[in-house]
Amino acid sequence: MRVKLRRGLFWSDGVEFSSADVKATVDIQIEHPGMRFSAVLANNVASVEAPDADTVIFKLKRPNSRFHANFTVRWGAIWILPKHVFEKVEDPLKFDFNRPVSLSAYTLHSYDPDGKWYIWQRRDDWQRTSLGRYGKPGPKYLAYVDPGPPDKRVIAQLNHELDVIHDIAPEGMFTLARQSKTTRAWFKGFPYAHPDPTLAGVIFNTQHESLNNKDVRWALALMIDVKVVAMAAYRGAATISAIAVPPTGVHPEAYHKPMEGWVKEFEIDTGRSRFKPYDPTTGKQIADMLRPSMGDAIPSDPAVIANSFGLGWWRTNLQAAGELLERAGFKKVDGQWMTPDGKPFVLKLMVEGDLRPVMTRAGSMIVQQWKQAGIDARLDVAQGTLITRRSAGDFDAFIGWSVETWGGHNDLSYFMDSWHSAFVAEPGKPQPLRNWQRWRHPDLDQIIEETRKIGFDDPRAVELGREYVKLMVREMPIIPVMAYNVFTAMDHTYWTGFPSSDDPYANPVPNWGNSRYMYVRLKPAN
Repeated sequence: MRVKLRRGLFWSDGVEFSSADVKATVDIQIEHPGMRFSAVLANNVASVEAPDADTVIFKLKRPNSRFHANFTVRWGAIWILPKHVFEKVEDPLKFDFNRPVSLSAYTLHSYDPDGKWYIWQRRDDWQRTSLGRYGKPGPKYLAYVDPGPPDKRVIAQLNHELDVIHDIAPEGMFTLARQSKTTRAWFKGFPYAHPDPTLAGVIFNTQHESLNNKDVRWALALMIDVKVVAMAAYRGAATISAIAVPPTGVHPEAYHKPMEGWVKEFEIDTGRSRFKPYDPTTGKQIADMLRPSMGDAIPSDPAVIANSFGLGWWRTNLQAAGELLERAGFKKVDGQWMTPDGKPFVLKLMVEGDLRPVMTRAGSMIVQQWKQAGIDARLDVAQGTLITRRSAGDFDAFIGWSVETWGGHNDLSYFMDSWHSAFVAEPGKPQPLRNWQRWRHPDLDQIIEETRKIGFDDPRAVELGREYVKLMVREMPIIPVMAYNVFTAMDHTYWTGFPSSDDPYANPVPNWGNSRYMYVRLKPAN
């Protein structure tokens, strides 16, 4: 793979960017296992050369038409490291990189040692940065602030103290919509939230003995009433998905709608009974639940309901769930499920607490439903530690996501490639992103390997994506729940030009790498 680089870019310390930086980035990550993309690069790259300042040549170990996408910023990516800095570092895994040197249009101005705020200043030579070709960034200073819990974020924006707030609770968004004349979300009205190309659900640690059995995983899915979960998490402003693809962007047309016939006919055999678990009316039921209180804000057109609330989901079926657990060797004693070795079936569901209120509420409701079904389910609050524990495999299950897509393209490789069994870590070892469930299956490996050999726009990619969907339904290594619809609110008091559904030029989420494209569009309000 030959890559040509844009010239005329300079690191924030004045050194010119070149192919030597790209080569060094790849070499350093391969040489130091444990860095974020070490496994991906070591598995793919046979060698990397920089024959001149603006050319990089990769020789891959095997065909992979999507390898370059690892360097493409969607949420994160392989960030290029400045060679002249890291060549002097003995152990990059311990290097704090403070102050950071980057190709960004902003440099770190000051920060709180306790991590409560960071202030970035626009570079005088912003034209020589990776953002410069899009125009001059509007704000001279950017302040990233930790305002505290979701309710404090809302109060701060009502007082015009925060221009952009993120991951607020539904009632916080509803409050802003009622009380602020200057706040705008992605949509002007209900459901307000930005439809993130991410699928929220229950992620099992399949290296745990009990959870490595698909009968157990399916049993836990059949104990959930997703309507109640959607109401608890989003006050109804959720888009549900029974399949392991986000119900947002271009995906409903490529996966959800064409595959609904197959999903309707999918059958579970518990060994004692057979039934079809899919209920195609679930999205409509959620809309009907909301209509008495929200009136005309809730659509009545079936197509609009499907786009807003999703299609169907799995019927709650405690009898079938019990039959599946019994086939797996579990027994119910005095209303409580016991594992095959006679111990209570304890299942801890990890959540992030106030950091992600919507996900925490969903997790709390799922735990409650599992308890009512006889599982010794417990909420495991990992506020500030979930990301570390997720990577370490230090959980039974968590509410979050391991399915993230490009959003604007039907190709599923953004997450699916990282699910290859070659990347699954041994128990106790850090798991490379994004196969947090540590699940492996030969059929999935075959789908991934075939996908690597074809182009992004090859129709075969969608066919393979549908084979992935069928495999995920049969095996249920994660329980898909809903799109991670994000409540991001933008106050137009001081700045205008934020992205929205009317002008979707960028993602509005401020902790995404590509949110920086907002800055060149922002203009002072006065």
